[in-house]
Amino acid sequence: MIDTEELVGRYVAVWNEPDAESRRKAVAELWTEDGVQILQPPREIRETAAALGLTPVLEARGHEALDVRVTRSYDEFVAPGKFFFRPRNNADRLADIVKFTWEMVPTGGGEPAGVGLEILVLDEDGRIRTDYQFIEG
Repeated sequence: MIDTEELVGRYVAVWNEPDAESRRKAVAELWTEDGVQILQPPREIRETAAALGLTPVLEARGHEALDVRVTRSYDEFVAPGKFFFRPRNNADRLADIVKFTWEMVPTGGGEPAGVGLEILVLDEDGRIRTDYQFIEG
């Protein structure tokens, strides 16, 4: 039986992890080997693509690509000491689907600078097979 809150806690923690080797290990433990994160592109990319008659999808597949994705986010938002990520207390699970929202919060306090919705599809071992990420603000 998967503890949903524990899974969400580990998921959010990987985005705040300062140690590269610990991040790689956490990615391998959280996602299946061929796991994928599918990210809703920022509005400006969606608008540009729509003007071309396209629907953009940003995707990181496999442990190596996922590690690059997590590290890039860490380097941009957490490493400079400006922000950290935290889950909101709204995780829920239905069969093999977990949904929750997270916040990117200024380290000095204040209102969240960003909010995202995660929808995770788990395999039979409780590892993430597909991770859909929607940036909400």
